Amino acid sequence: MNLEKILAHKFKDIEFTATPRDCMLYALGIGVGLRPEDQRDLQFVYEDGLKFFPSYVNVICHPGAWITAPEFEVQWVKLLHGEQSFAIHRQLEPGKTYVGSYKVTGVIDKGEGKGVMLYQQKELREKGSDAVVSTVTSTYVLRGDGGSGGTMTEAPKIHAIPERAADASCSLPTLPQAALIYRLSGDYNPIHASPTIAKKAGFDKPILHGLCTFGVATRALLQTYGNDDPTKLKSVSLRFSSPVYPGETIVTETWKDGNVISFRAKSAERDVVVLNNGRAEIA
Repeated sequence: MNLEKILAHKFKDIEFTATPRDCMLYALGIGVGLRPEDQRDLQFVYEDGLKFFPSYVNVICHPGAWITAPEFEVQWVKLLHGEQSFAIHRQLEPGKTYVGSYKVTGVIDKGEGKGVMLYQQKELREKGSDAVVSTVTSTYVLRGDGGSGGTMTEAPKIHAIPERAADASCSLPTLPQAALIYRLSGDYNPIHASPTIAKKAGFDKPILHGLCTFGVATRALLQTYGNDDPTKLKSVSLRFSSPVYPGETIVTETWKDGNVISFRAKSAERDVVVLNNGRAEIA
């Protein structure tokens, strides 16, 4: 990894106008619509009174696979998506144009053979305004780039899951074709569609996008504590622990302490934790 070039890289602002179709397609991709006659689902997938599903802020105005550019010298085939978070300061609205400003906020070098943690931030603003409507962060784990140098020595503190039994849980199925639908929202990595490429990467078959699993867990949080009202959700953060295979059931376990919800999610079929150290704030 060429740390100097990564730190010097200036991202261009990215504009995106979220059409009603974009909003509906994203919601369908994370499984909204299992209750097709229920307004709690229809508000995200039907144009009459359409609303953004909150976790859609993870997707819009994204710079794509910027880190694969040759000048950065990153062994990107060993890259993992380690962490993700979003905070909503003002609700987004379908049809409006938003501008995403993107930057690298820090790098931790764990040493040669141990990898690098690369931290990124995206700020979303409504076009023509300086007010930030949403802040999104993500962490890349660059497993092949340890020893390249860093800018930080300590990682941000990870949210701990309470040791008591969970207060509630919510099971949501995913469709066998979930990855094929979700990829239409912008992530066309073939590992999520091609059996041949998925096997070359070490998986039995194509895996579900991590941000799709994130969206499913967000649905569980809203259903359990927000009465499916997107205005109730203020922030969500989590760590990715293991991939999900399309068609699996995701069980989200939750612990409530005031307006803070701790959570983790498992694949019911394999009893494997797929999302961990989750923290959400509910109004």
